[in-house]
Amino acid sequence: MTTTTYSVSGMTCAHCTSAVTEELSKLVGVQDVTIDLVAGGTSAVHVTSESALDESAVREAVDEAGYELAAS
Repeated sequence: MTTTTYSVSGMTCAHCTSAVTEELSKLVGVQDVTIDLVAGGTSAVHVTSESALDESAVREAVDEAGYELAAS
């Protein structure tokens, strides 16, 4: 298991975190998603998965939810 923290901008509420969690949970191998919401700022998104995830897949999932993965 590995936990990676991503920075996501644009989230402002519980609905936002729910949307991001839902999309990231669809990725193969993802076991858990927790989010430290910073409304209107850059939130920390912690993703626990069986192995390291492809960053482009994570970026696509976050984009599908309507938010932006900050540059790493």
